[in-house]
Amino acid sequence: MASLCRSCAAVSDDGAKCAACGSDRLLSHDELTQISIAHLDCDAFYATIEKRDDPSLEGKPVVVGGGVRGVVSTCCYIARAYGVRSAMPAFKARQLCPDAVFVKPRMSLYVQEGRRVRKMMQALTPLVEPLSIDEAFMDLSGTDALHGGSPAQSLVKLQNAIEQEIGITVSIGLSFNKFLAKTASDFDKPRGFSVIGRAEALDFLTSRKVGTLPGVGPAAVAALGDRGLHTIGDLRAAGKLKLQSVFGDWGARLFDLANAHDPRAVDPEGERKSISAETTFNEDIADREELEDILWTLCDKVAARARASDLAGRTITLKLRDQKFKSITRRRTLNEPTLLAARLFEQGRALLAPEANGRTRFRLIGIGLADFAPADEADKGDMFDSKTPKRAAAESAVAKARERFGPDVVKTGRGLRAEEQD
Repeated sequence: MASLCRSCAAVSDDGAKCAACGSDRLLSHDELTQISIAHLDCDAFYATIEKRDDPSLEGKPVVVGGGVRGVVSTCCYIARAYGVRSAMPAFKARQLCPDAVFVKPRMSLYVQEGRRVRKMMQALTPLVEPLSIDEAFMDLSGTDALHGGSPAQSLVKLQNAIEQEIGITVSIGLSFNKFLAKTASDFDKPRGFSVIGRAEALDFLTSRKVGTLPGVGPAAVAALGDRGLHTIGDLRAAGKLKLQSVFGDWGARLFDLANAHDPRAVDPEGERKSISAETTFNEDIADREELEDILWTLCDKVAARARASDLAGRTITLKLRDQKFKSITRRRTLNEPTLLAARLFEQGRALLAPEANGRTRFRLIGIGLADFAPADEADKGDMFDSKTPKRAAAESAVAKARERFGPDVVKTGRGLRAEEQD
């Protein structure tokens, strides 16, 4: 079995060191030249950029975000070793890691560097599907002749080029579908490169916990555990019909993933179909006001992402999943496109009202924006609507302040209440 050198991308006979450069960073796998779906994830992206630009932070636990009453945007791996995590309230992060250095986010810089990484990916293949500012799927099928080597070789070269040219590290997962590629990219962070092939996929998944599957949060883990479903192998053994009868379409999706089946193609336009945010609760929630507080924070996130993409949308979608795992989707289409958090929340709250009756408990809520138009066509109002343009001006001012001074510089009362519930 041949080995691929992660230092110089040379291929040589399997051995302890690379025959071309002498490096011991070798990667060997029977299917290394046969698979081409990759997931690239920048390692602790915001924190890594801050350490790159301020050498005095090297070796220290760095937390990006926080503020007095804010939440952690991200943190470096040293801080993670203390239990600090993204979306954690800042006071909890300080309790866990008293020596942490908190830095204000520089979103405009992160966006700029994320675009540099994406441009380097797109130089390898047009089939790049961004998931966020710092991660994306890639399909390198058929690129061997163009780049003079297998997809794995091209990815090693890309990984090294990003580190040399941008000064950050990335981790890469390579497999035969998106689910397993993303799973593989988490194996050996930071600066990892991991492979999951077809021959090993089922055995690899069997003993892993159900919580490793996408979309399975703590509440879902507990619900599955109540039915004796603790591992991915348990899901497979239960069978598709049983899972579907209990959990509906979500159960059928779980069964497919448990069998390493994920037919989704890498779609470069995927990010343009909708902009959304959702969260799964640790405990199911029935209280309408509590749900609305959380909904507001999600609307704020979606509005910020739409603004960053220079997009507005006409269709607003509310997504819910109840305690029985029944998924509920409600949509409303506006007369004009919007990118305002206030309008998203106004419509989302109206869609939520008939569902949040105080009796039904929910484990997930999400809000999405679709049916896009350019941002400059949004929220014009008309002669009978003077509030919308005023809202647009106010939110634009808030967005500029947050970009300059960080996301915690302006908070709403509802947003603060949502943070206090964390």
